[in-house]
Amino acid sequence: MAALFGARVRRLRTAAGLTQAELGARTHVVSTRITQIERASGAKPTLELARALDAALGADDLLVELWPYVYREAFPDWSRKFMEYSERAVAIRQYAAHVVPGLLQTEDYARAVLGLDALLNGEEQLEERVTARMGRQGRLGSPDRPELCVILDEAVLRRPIGGPVVMRKQLARLLDAAGERHITVQVLPFDQGGHEAMGGSLTVLMLPDGSEVAYTEGSDYGQLIEEPTNVGRYKVIYDRLRAAALPPLMSLDMIRSAMEGNYRGANVPSRSDRRRLAQEQLQQSGGGRLRGSGGRIPRRRARP
Repeated sequence: MAALFGARVRRLRTAAGLTQAELGARTHVVSTRITQIERASGAKPTLELARALDAALGADDLLVELWPYVYREAFPDWSRKFMEYSERAVAIRQYAAHVVPGLLQTEDYARAVLGLDALLNGEEQLEERVTARMGRQGRLGSPDRPELCVILDEAVLRRPIGGPVVMRKQLARLLDAAGERHITVQVLPFDQGGHEAMGGSLTVLMLPDGSEVAYTEGSDYGQLIEEPTNVGRYKVIYDRLRAAALPPLMSLDMIRSAMEGNYRGANVPSRSDRRRLAQEQLQQSGGGRLRGSGGRIPRRRARP
């Protein structure tokens, strides 16, 4: 893809009657950088440079659209292969242990997650990664969109990545996504205890020919599984997780509860306001008074 990108730049530059030095001056890079791009040598172009080249050459976003594929080549072979499988999959089944899966992330949440990478090389690289992740979400709205089934560990709902406001919007995004006919969201609650996928996240992909692959991922590793027998084992693990998870409607209730209870952000009322509202609700329901108000404390309802 880097070679294809370079060939497109060279063809557009020649058609525009520009030398490499002239194109470099228009995009604020040295001529040798243009040479590297056209020869697919050296560092790959950044998204910012792809945009500058596109504008300078009047490429009508052609180079910007090619950039994510060039960017992908920086990943290990197994990771690129998984991305390619994902783009062709007709069904995607995911278990997320720590964060919302990329396909359902809001841009702010994605930026917060990707920004946690200790090896991140500056703000520009972060924005490139965010752009690439958001671009992959486009398939969920395409005619060949896959069937998406997501199981979220309860920890995903409780960990306020990016802060309360970002997290609240992310949970709202999950509720909206679950309203789509081709998307199912379930929550695996803490009270289900241990399970076979606790070490990380799990994805099972069904491809157009009916074959399947699995992918496991931890904080600093990833593994693509293609051998049918081993894929079958991970399918069993996923099925067990799905059976242990809350049904979809109960899962949405838990997401909604987490959103309203923990992530109101700037809309959180003051302590005195919360106490007053709670007291009013108790009086309306005929319950007792709050602790410290001189009355009994209502018994907490057992968690379903």
